[in-house]
Amino acid sequence: MNENKTNINWYPGHMKKTKDEIKSKLPLVDIILEVIDARMPYSSKIKDMDTLIQNKPKILVFTKYDLCDIKKTEEWIKYYEQKGFIVCKCDLLTGKGVQEIIPTCENLFQEENEKRKAKGMKERNIRVMIIGVPNVGKSTLINRLVGRKATSVGNRPGVTKNIGWIRIHKKVELLDTPGILWPKLEDQEGAHILAILSSIKEEILDKESLACYALDLLEKEYKTSLQERYGIEENMDIIEKLDTIGKKRGALIKGGEVDYEKVYGIILQDIRTGALGRLTLDNIERMH
Repeated sequence: MNENKTNINWYPGHMKKTKDEIKSKLPLVDIILEVIDARMPYSSKIKDMDTLIQNKPKILVFTKYDLCDIKKTEEWIKYYEQKGFIVCKCDLLTGKGVQEIIPTCENLFQEENEKRKAKGMKERNIRVMIIGVPNVGKSTLINRLVGRKATSVGNRPGVTKNIGWIRIHKKVELLDTPGILWPKLEDQEGAHILAILSSIKEEILDKESLACYALDLLEKEYKTSLQERYGIEENMDIIEKLDTIGKKRGALIKGGEVDYEKVYGIILQDIRTGALGRLTLDNIERMH
């Protein structure tokens, strides 16, 4: 069993290209919507984005709010609000909270349109750019805002390939961008969390070390969930834990042996789908 941490790095060429395109399109844009996953409010926030967008007004959109540990995520929301961020929380499953985004954009742009009116010019549409790491729910969010299927949605990083404008409201045009990461994933805890929650392509990862890392993380914060879902007891070593999960979830091969590959997949899938209950994998203590 490999209990070592694998060093994770993933920055394909198209992400560099996207970042350059974002830079070049910034002058056309009034507001930035930065989408972050409520289960990883720190790990999924693009590290160098604030430098890149400088003084553009920005809204932080917390997606997948229905899957997060509300108490922990609310601490993060407070943290960002104290730093001056405007935050919207969205449950992409029901659409709850999505309707707040448009009025928030209108409020941010109101001053600009008042200046135009004062000069005798017509009000103009608000131009918004949406950014985020892969697989945080940008496409689903856009489809919710439009009220129909405007973009292709896939549960894997990198479905949106191009930058393009979409009308999402009579007063708002949205520039969609593919998911991006940053060149060096120096914070390896964050990189592992991104990988556990599908923001890094699974093909480049060692599933075994990722699943073991995930179990470790859950052991610290969500012992009860592990016990209820899998029957894991305290003081089990990693092999015992994996065997217990395998037997409990029927991940067995001929002769009753545990199929470990299958167990790794079960652990990751259960975290991602909410089968282990509401989870937030980033701890606010990381900021202290």
